[in-house]
Amino acid sequence: MSSIRKILIVDDSRTELYFLSDLLHKNGYIVSTAENGEQALAALASDRPDLVLMDIVMPGQNGFQLTRQITRNPQFDGLPIIICTSKRQETDKLWAMRQGARDYVTKPVDPHDLLSKIMALS
Repeated sequence: MSSIRKILIVDDSRTELYFLSDLLHKNGYIVSTAENGEQALAALASDRPDLVLMDIVMPGQNGFQLTRQITRNPQFDGLPIIICTSKRQETDKLWAMRQGARDYVTKPVDPHDLLSKIMALS
């Protein structure tokens, strides 16, 4: 697998987008953002990232639905998704993995934990 350089963050919270973008920029990643499923799909179509960080609770299409849509699309074959959410239930994690997510982190995000999960997928 190629190393991860470009990351798309999908989250409806501007605070989270800023925090995660800043963290990833400082660690050498190229970051793009989307605030909902529609923006995320447009971003994926225009410039495919190497990884998607996906929130679950968003207006319109939720992160579970969007993860399933991306991982079932042959155009995005092999694109890893890490769920990044405040949902801490084991059932949420299991459901995220069943939708095709490769990993799961909870908010507030531990920067070292997130970076190590990204490195593990590189």
